[in-house]
Amino acid sequence: MRPFLFLLLLSACTLHGTAFAQQGGGLAAGTTSINPKKDPRPLKDRLWFGGGIGLSFGTVTAIQLDPMVAYKVDQKNKLSVGLGGSYWYFRDNRFVPAYDFKAYGYRVFSRFRFIEQAYAHAEFLHMNVEANRFAAFSEIQPRIWVPHLLIGAGYVQHLGGRSSIFFQVLFDVMQDPNSIYFNQGPIVSGGIGVGF
Repeated sequence: MRPFLFLLLLSACTLHGTAFAQQGGGLAAGTTSINPKKDPRPLKDRLWFGGGIGLSFGTVTAIQLDPMVAYKVDQKNKLSVGLGGSYWYFRDNRFVPAYDFKAYGYRVFSRFRFIEQAYAHAEFLHMNVEANRFAAFSEIQPRIWVPHLLIGAGYVQHLGGRSSIFFQVLFDVMQDPNSIYFNQGPIVSGGIGVGF
């Protein structure tokens, strides 16, 4: 829970600092109030949507859905903060009984663009998974919430209009034993964005 609170506090400070900077840095000499500047960007230009979909069917079935929405904090569109959901389903029919795994959760993230094509990414992902999911199939596996703190960077390429494709490399720095990324190296993923 602490990483989630840290990211929430960081996002709040960033939003406050950006709003303060856009207002001219504070009170001028002899003034008693601040007249906030209205952001000239329409709401549709401040929001972006994206995510990833993974599908595989056959003896092994795998489904992954990761929708997300974000808000461009500054008028130069360098910093975004957002949230999203995540759903994973995996079934391996090579075992008797078949091995099933389901996970779902939410994410809070922030992205900062160094240049037009490259960004840094920090994310708190909270997933509900089956505890001890690698135990014997007959064993009862209660569900628990597992925190993940993902840090990394990505590359984005515009496709035309407001759409783009992105690829990123992240690392789970918490490495909880029940993590969906436990004991793995880099997490390579990609997706499509509209407005990013």
